[in-house]
Amino acid sequence: MTNKYNLPANIEALLEENTSHIEAFQELIRDGGYVPPSMELLIDAITALSLGKNVLLKGPTGAGKTKFAETLSNLFHQPMFSVNCSVDLDAESLLGFKTLAYNEEKQVIEFVPGPVINAMTHGTFLYIDEINMAKPETLPLINGVLDYRRTITNPFTNEIVTAKESFNVIAAINEGYIGTVPLNEALKNRFVVIEVPYIEGEQLKQLIQTNTKLQDSKTVELFVKLSSDLIEAVYQGKLSEDGASIRALLDACDLSVIIPPKRAILRAIVDKLDEEREREFVLNLAETLF
Repeated sequence: MTNKYNLPANIEALLEENTSHIEAFQELIRDGGYVPPSMELLIDAITALSLGKNVLLKGPTGAGKTKFAETLSNLFHQPMFSVNCSVDLDAESLLGFKTLAYNEEKQVIEFVPGPVINAMTHGTFLYIDEINMAKPETLPLINGVLDYRRTITNPFTNEIVTAKESFNVIAAINEGYIGTVPLNEALKNRFVVIEVPYIEGEQLKQLIQTNTKLQDSKTVELFVKLSSDLIEAVYQGKLSEDGASIRALLDACDLSVIIPPKRAILRAIVDKLDEEREREFVLNLAETLF
């Protein structure tokens, strides 16, 4: 569900001016639905993208960074190719690969473009999720894509690819997470950084009511209180970020429509935690609220 945002007139004008008219890949235009803790987050991201800047969404896991990116895709009516980073990410995963094909019964070698080449040649958004999970030697491949040049020499075809004007990059990062590495300064300087905090209070209540099947107002309020307590525990160092994931909380809300809330919390939140101490902590919170 796409939320209606009361954006300032100048920001609405930026969106209208930069709305994509790409007919291909309409299935890659996301549904949106992000509820920002502050409208400034949305305004600043729209402004940066309208000016051709890359945007880096930085914040805890489950805070809604991917949903934020999908909402930007929806607002700009812009298809969005995605890259999910990991230690296994390589040039083929980013740029594409060669394969054997047939042309008039003759065997030929064809290049199948990957998300980076597709996004550049069609002028769409490119979303790079968990960018700091990639090996440090992999991402420099696309440094030229991320700066003013907006070009890359495809190592598989030797073709110089220049991005269309509407091409934009949105990336997301979870700092301090297991398996992540610090972004080097050369890469970080290619982005406008937007800190994405946890959604709390009335914004979280609205998110639950619009993005889950839970409609009972009393139960919604209890889940909002649970989330607040979990987030506070993260800030105090009592709980890992996984325990306060808004994504996991929404799953628990959906499950609680059919099964008891405490069991929903067990399945959606508690069972994802590795440390017994953290599991007991969340269970005790659930016991006091539900």
